[in-house]
Amino acid sequence: MDFQLTFTTSYLFAFVMGIFSSLHCIGMCGSIVGMLTFSLDSRIRENKKRLLPYVLSYNFGRICSYVVAGLMVGTLQYVFRLPILNIDGYRVLQSFASAFMISAGFYIAGWFPKFAYIEKIGAQLWTYLEPIGRKLIPVRSLNKAFLFGTIWGWLPCGLVYTALALSATAGDFYKSGITMLAFGLGTLPAVMGVGIITNALSRISRMQKMKSLIGIFFISMAILSAFPQIYPMRMEHF
Repeated sequence: MDFQLTFTTSYLFAFVMGIFSSLHCIGMCGSIVGMLTFSLDSRIRENKKRLLPYVLSYNFGRICSYVVAGLMVGTLQYVFRLPILNIDGYRVLQSFASAFMISAGFYIAGWFPKFAYIEKIGAQLWTYLEPIGRKLIPVRSLNKAFLFGTIWGWLPCGLVYTALALSATAGDFYKSGITMLAFGLGTLPAVMGVGIITNALSRISRMQKMKSLIGIFFISMAILSAFPQIYPMRMEHF
């Protein structure tokens, strides 16, 4: 099969989801970047030009983990298409992803706090990975920063799981990986932001009206994901 980068709604939705997810989770993401930053030598920490490559390496590692997770989830599409399963597997995945995204929308808006329990899905794996990540502290090289990112990319997060649910409907495993790449790129502005940008995003993330709008947007994305034929800006190629 020739690789062809096809535009699907999942790429755009995943990117926007990443932006809004980072607004919601900026406290958690900020604390991890802070852990990385304060583990660096003071001469690097106090020089933004020298600090930037470390933050980029961390984020590159984190996004690589998202892509790997997307590729893994993408294989579900082939399982559901096996002839022994007398069901419309793709439609099942679409319905599941839409329900997951709607739940996330209600959670972000503050209307369904129990959605946070979904993070227990990855808690067992995290008990093994978290000690490995802490052994990389203090970070003394760009390679360590990258490895630190690959570990913390598996931190249990309900909104990352929501993006994975969306990626499962992308069509095949490599498109699922691209969907998670788009999600990861969407999280970069908040995670990379420093100073006034981070402060502004923190203030926005605490506004209930903004939370409600983001939640409604997630719910709208879920509906469009379930019924892509009604998406008014649908395109076939870049």
